[in-house]
Amino acid sequence: MRHILAAAAVAVTVMMTAPAQAAVVEARIDLSDQSMRVYQNGFLRYTWKVSTARRGYVTPTGTYGPTRMHKMWYSRKYHMSPMPHSIFFRGGYAIHGTNELKRLGSPASHGCVRLHPDNARVLFGLVKSVGSNNTKITITR
Repeated sequence: MRHILAAAAVAVTVMMTAPAQAAVVEARIDLSDQSMRVYQNGFLRYTWKVSTARRGYVTPTGTYGPTRMHKMWYSRKYHMSPMPHSIFFRGGYAIHGTNELKRLGSPASHGCVRLHPDNARVLFGLVKSVGSNNTKITITR
């Protein structure tokens, strides 16, 4: 009987001290169809139109993690253009909101991934809630 109680006590202690499984957010950007699919814990949550690099510019492909986030950022390189809810993932490249809503769904940017401001706010909140270490950004052709 003592062995059973001891084993139960160890099991309870392990369950109480084991870290909870962290939520994972993945933003998958497809350059060929100018879309972003957002997965949380492996389940598709959102599908949104985006704008990526127009002719003469490049949106880098690959897998990245967020390097920094800003509720509001202004591009020093491009005339102090507003970049609400910016999630930077490689140097000056970021996912962010845009005011050029008519261009969503077609290449229009200098390389960043542009989203509708409401969608940028949702993504920003998701990433903030799970943390940068639990977020992956994948960009494919």
